[in-house]
Amino acid sequence: MPRRTATMLASTLMLIALLCAGVLIPVPYSEMSPGPTVNTLGQHDDEPVLQISGHKTYPTDGHLNMTTVRVTSAEYRMNLVEAVYGWLAHDSKIVSHDTLYPDGKTEEQSTQENAEEFSQSQESAKVAALKELGIPVKSWVIVSTVVKGSPAEGKLHAGDVIKAVDGTAVKQPADVAKLVTKHKPGQNVVFTVVPAKEQEAAEKARKTATGTRNITITTATSDDSGAERAIVGISAGTDHTFPFTIDIKLADVGGPSAGLMFALGIYDKLTPGNLTGGKFVAGTGTIDDNGTVGPIGGIEMKTVGARDKGAQYFLTPADNCAAAAKDTPSGLTLVKVKTIGDALDALKDIGSGHTAALPKCTTKG
Repeated sequence: MPRRTATMLASTLMLIALLCAGVLIPVPYSEMSPGPTVNTLGQHDDEPVLQISGHKTYPTDGHLNMTTVRVTSAEYRMNLVEAVYGWLAHDSKIVSHDTLYPDGKTEEQSTQENAEEFSQSQESAKVAALKELGIPVKSWVIVSTVVKGSPAEGKLHAGDVIKAVDGTAVKQPADVAKLVTKHKPGQNVVFTVVPAKEQEAAEKARKTATGTRNITITTATSDDSGAERAIVGISAGTDHTFPFTIDIKLADVGGPSAGLMFALGIYDKLTPGNLTGGKFVAGTGTIDDNGTVGPIGGIEMKTVGARDKGAQYFLTPADNCAAAAKDTPSGLTLVKVKTIGDALDALKDIGSGHTAALPKCTTKG
C-alpha cells in the first residue's frame, strides 16, 4: 500500500477513534441554557400567575417577566463532544457537575431544595411588596425543619411557633441559634412554643394563638469538624399572616431567583396605573422580607432568554451586574437594582420614557 494512502487511512481511523471516544466517554460537566420566561402580570397554563382576593386590584399592562435557567439532570453525564459544543455555543454554558449538584446531591434532593426555596421566595415577595405599600404583615419565628435523629425529634415539629428560648423572647430566626449556642453540649435548653396545629387553627379563625408550652431539650454536639457547639437539631425560619389572600400559580419552577419579579407584579396589581408603561421588562433576583435584592446563578442565560422573548430592559441584581454586562444581548438594557425600591424607581422611569438616568450595569459592576 502506498505510504500516502496508508497515512490517510491511519489518520481517518484515528479521527474515527477520537470521535467515538468523544461520544462514549463521559465528562464531569453539566449544561446551563436559557429556560422559560413567564410574565408575572399575565397567565400561565390558562390561569393568572398572581391571584389576589380580599383587596382591591387594578388592571395591568406590559411585561414583568421572571426568568429561568434550564440545567441537565443530576444523573445525566454529557460526553466530550457535547461539552465542546456547549463551550462554543453562545446560548449555553458548561459548568462543573459539582457546581449544580454539590456533594453528590441527587436529582430528587435538588428538586426538593429548589421547591422549598421557591416557596420561601414567594412568601418574601409578598412581604416585601406589602411593606413597600405600607400594609402591615404579621410575622413570627417558626421551626422550619427538624433533623432526623436529633435531640429535637419528637419534641419540636415543623411549623411550631418559637416564642422564647430559656425565657428570652425570640424576634428573628437568628436569635434561636444564638440562644442555643450559649449552652454547652449536654445542657438543657427550654423552648417556649405554640404547637403548629394550634397556630394553624388560630390563623383560620383569624385569632391570636394563646396556648404555649415549655419543652426541655438536652443539647448535643455539632457535627462540624473541630466545633464544640451545642445544637438541638432544628432550623428556624419565618412565617407570616397576610391581611388578604395572594396566590402565586406557577408550576415546575424552583429556586429563589423569581422573588423580585413576583414582588413587583404584586405591587403593580395593588396600585393604580401601569408600572411598565406597557414596556417589556424582565428581571431576576432573590428578595428578602425587607426588600433587599440578592444575586442569583446563571445570569448570562437569563439575559439571553429574556431578550429572545422580546425584553427591552432587564432588572439585574447589583452583584450580578459585572458578569451580565460582559456579554449583554443586543437591544437589552441591564438596570442595576439593590432593593425593591430601586426597581420601582427604575420602572417608573422606564414607564414614563425617562431612561437616560437609569442605573445601568457595567463590567465593573
